[in-house]
Amino acid sequence: MNTRNRDGMQVMEKEKKVEFRIVDDSELPPIVITMNERDEPKVILNTYHRIWISYNRKVIAGILENMQIKMDSILDAYLLEQRNFEKEDRAYESQY
Repeated sequence: MNTRNRDGMQVMEKEKKVEFRIVDDSELPPIVITMNERDEPKVILNTYHRIWISYNRKVIAGILENMQIKMDSILDAYLLEQRNFEKEDRAYESQY
């Protein structure tokens, strides 16, 4: 997958694989997002709950949209924390 960065340069971006599984299991929730053995995203759709999934399909799509915003917020907080650690380390190093 090719994309362009802010400078207009073309860069290669690795396409992420998502594994999908369909199961029919009364013990599992309707949808599970987890990781597979290769640390790639895996989505499990449980047809045991197919009526519920079908009835809430638009709500589920909206959840996924909002989840991206929440994940960005979590990542921003983590990166800010790491940046503060970096600044503290550099301030400590400059003292010695």
